[in-house]
Amino acid sequence: MKHVSILVPKGNAILSSIIGPYKIFNAANMYMANTGKTQQPFFDVHLVGLNKNTTLYEGAFSIHCDATIDTIKETDLIVIPAGRPENLLQDIKDNYDFVYWIRRQKELYNAEVASLCLGAFLLAETGLVDGKQCTTHWAGMDIFKKTYPQVNLVSNKVVTDEDGIYTSGGAYSFLNLMLHLVDKYCGRETAIYISKFFEIEMDRDNQHQFAIFKGQKDHEDEAIRMAQRYIEGNVSERISVDRLADKYAISRRNFVRRFKKATQNTPLEYIQRVKVEVAKKRLESTQNNVTEIMYGVGYSDQKAFRNVFKKYVGLSPIAYKGKYNRSRVDVSNNPTAW
Repeated sequence: MKHVSILVPKGNAILSSIIGPYKIFNAANMYMANTGKTQQPFFDVHLVGLNKNTTLYEGAFSIHCDATIDTIKETDLIVIPAGRPENLLQDIKDNYDFVYWIRRQKELYNAEVASLCLGAFLLAETGLVDGKQCTTHWAGMDIFKKTYPQVNLVSNKVVTDEDGIYTSGGAYSFLNLMLHLVDKYCGRETAIYISKFFEIEMDRDNQHQFAIFKGQKDHEDEAIRMAQRYIEGNVSERISVDRLADKYAISRRNFVRRFKKATQNTPLEYIQRVKVEVAKKRLESTQNNVTEIMYGVGYSDQKAFRNVFKKYVGLSPIAYKGKYNRSRVDVSNNPTAW
């Protein structure tokens, strides 16, 4: 039997990321019992809080925990639910007793730990992912990089699995992590059943197609902010790093250093991400084919555009158009080239 502790933090935890794991682990128990794979529940699931009763969403919902961290002396798997982005760092302070408890469970009993979505912030506070892979919601990645630079944040992953530490990407991708854990602990047959019962896509491994790049302007470097605005306002042009450095009278080396410090991206990465984001919106909402959109964001080489697009989105331009444009029209004069 695997003892599972699903944490119930105070404040702004996402309710579905508490209920979802609870339902999936119990559904796995039922399937394994019905198929004769086990005589007793495989997962012993507990809702664990700092207090027995926790309210969420400004009191709209309440959860009665069956245990607190003071009563759980040893556990096998800790699940950290997602938090809401509002007051995220303050919520971590309000729930810091979980940090000490998680670290102690890992150090003394080798407990495994799974964070869901923005729950990665609470996990990172424990130090258990220092130097390890970790993922989180795309909307929180910039602040995560600044707050926890010692963590190897992988933006494209839906699920990471390293040394008994698991993380999932944004929002409902936690369901894919739950499938991963069921597969790992209970076997593929049980995981496939859970996938079909809850209609969760198996083995989804990339979350880039869901990300929305808004630019990182929450910094104090005005020259870099002006460069960002120039990039975003001249998306159809071919802009070089040298040109930007000259425009703002900064040496190239200094410009690259300051840009990376301010935005967490090199200037080239930022230019590419801005162009790809504009291309995504046009692929979603216009009847233009891929070639027209490519030229409109300053690319003339089909292979280069496709490679950059796929790097940041995880899909080719034609696949993205087919998936997200409602009309689903023929988007390229030469589809095989994309």
